Amino acid sequence: MNLSYLILILAATIGGGIIPMTVRRLHPNLPIYLLAFTGAFLFGITIIHLLPEVYHELGHTAGIYILLGFFLQVFLQQLSHGMEHGHTHLPPVQGQHHHVSITPLLAGLSIHAFMEGIPLGLQFTDQSALPSLALGVTAHKIPEALTLMTVMIHAQQPRAALWRILLLFSLVTPLAALLAGQLGHRSVLVTESLVYLTALVIGAFVHISTTIFYESGTRHHELSARKILAFAAGIVLAFLTLIFE
Repeated sequence: MNLSYLILILAATIGGGIIPMTVRRLHPNLPIYLLAFTGAFLFGITIIHLLPEVYHELGHTAGIYILLGFFLQVFLQQLSHGMEHGHTHLPPVQGQHHHVSITPLLAGLSIHAFMEGIPLGLQFTDQSALPSLALGVTAHKIPEALTLMTVMIHAQQPRAALWRILLLFSLVTPLAALLAGQLGHRSVLVTESLVYLTALVIGAFVHISTTIFYESGTRHHELSARKILAFAAGIVLAFLTLIFE
């Protein structure tokens, strides 16, 4: 496991979380276009690199685990209120802030973040898959952390608590990758299990990225020209990752 990938993911998560903590008036369209770009990028990497890998290893049974992963993400979304795709489904506002239970929200998003790190510990046969996946996860972390900290601010969490939440959350994915990589090197059973777990994560990625396509914070789910450009830029960048081969 290349530690530079994990450092990059860590930095992107912290950077994305710092934005709402330091910028008082964030342009409302910035998260929308950022989310559209990163969602398309993650979708492209999933289709181009990850799907061929798991079907090569698991054959037609890969589809079963991908489907399970898709609906696992549907369940996790009930806990995280959809923060993985930047479209929070929070309870109605009461007074000046959302009345939201922090514990299940953080639990759901942390489980998702842990799942994101698991494929980073897999030994891919396609040499371009790992760096491409690392870039996709890195890009996804920015709007994910931005949304998390925005919700925490609206929930009126103290400043010290905001930093603790951000730092702890930023460590989840890198630690999952390290754990998967270390255990995979020591056990053939774990190595084989990582392929099945990666198929589950692919299902979650498909759910998140396609939800971004249809939602991503817009009214009536319309497609503006700028949003289409953001999608196109993400897909083009995903194709450019083929240079890693």
